[in-house]
Amino acid sequence: MRYGIILNTGTLDQIGDLAASAEQAGWDGVFYWDAVHIHNFGNMFDPWVAMTVIAMRTTRVTVGGIVMAVPRHKPWLFARAATSVDHASHGRLVLPLGLGGLDDTGVSGVNEPTDIRGRAERLDETLDFLEAAWTGEPFSHRGKHYSTDEMTFLPRPVRQRIPIWVVGAWPREKSMARVLRYDGLLPNKLKPEGGQETVTPDDLRAMAEWVRERRGTLDGFDIISEGRTHGLDPKAAADVVRPWAEAGATWWTEAEWRGTYADLRARVEQGPPRLE
Repeated sequence: MRYGIILNTGTLDQIGDLAASAEQAGWDGVFYWDAVHIHNFGNMFDPWVAMTVIAMRTTRVTVGGIVMAVPRHKPWLFARAATSVDHASHGRLVLPLGLGGLDDTGVSGVNEPTDIRGRAERLDETLDFLEAAWTGEPFSHRGKHYSTDEMTFLPRPVRQRIPIWVVGAWPREKSMARVLRYDGLLPNKLKPEGGQETVTPDDLRAMAEWVRERRGTLDGFDIISEGRTHGLDPKAAADVVRPWAEAGATWWTEAEWRGTYADLRARVEQGPPRLE
């Protein structure tokens, strides 16, 4: 199990300070998030800028944006920005990708399509675009939503291909099948009548087994869990994380979504909720 923390508040200078402190405190990943405007949520920065700040203030931790709202990014700009941050981090970038939440006015309030099918199509086209761009060879793209003339994207990512984690909406077959093509699963669960439902360790176990059956193995594949733990009580924190690890999670991401900067800084400095 590896341990990451999401830095969702503070100035850019403070985010850099928190990232450096997180690395020193033993966290394995430091993540930002991707939003334009959510009511009553405070500071929000361009995720590529924030991730670059994190990369420049650290040397070891995995860097990423949980979760990048892919359909509102143009694929060619997304590919260029991702490769740039990958190089700034010397190959430590991971890309957690999804459709984006409709609570973000930058998704739902800018006169762009919000239907799930259209956004899923844009996600798939962007994933195809990234795969082509990262070859470093000439390519063009012709799709339903995006078209480009011939391009060659250089430099290539540091590791030739940036790891991709994809949101999988359980138990939707098409959404889960998308996950199989890439490097990790961000578990999501949908109610039969629509709308999201809280993911439990049992849900995650079922999703992990679904992926294992179809991939043949979970080796080299990440499954990301998210929640909150008590930084001052290591035993209580381990008790929260253990069911997720036993269900198949390879990452625990600490998320203080509605806390203050002081709350976040304290949790960063307390370090990850180790099972050992």
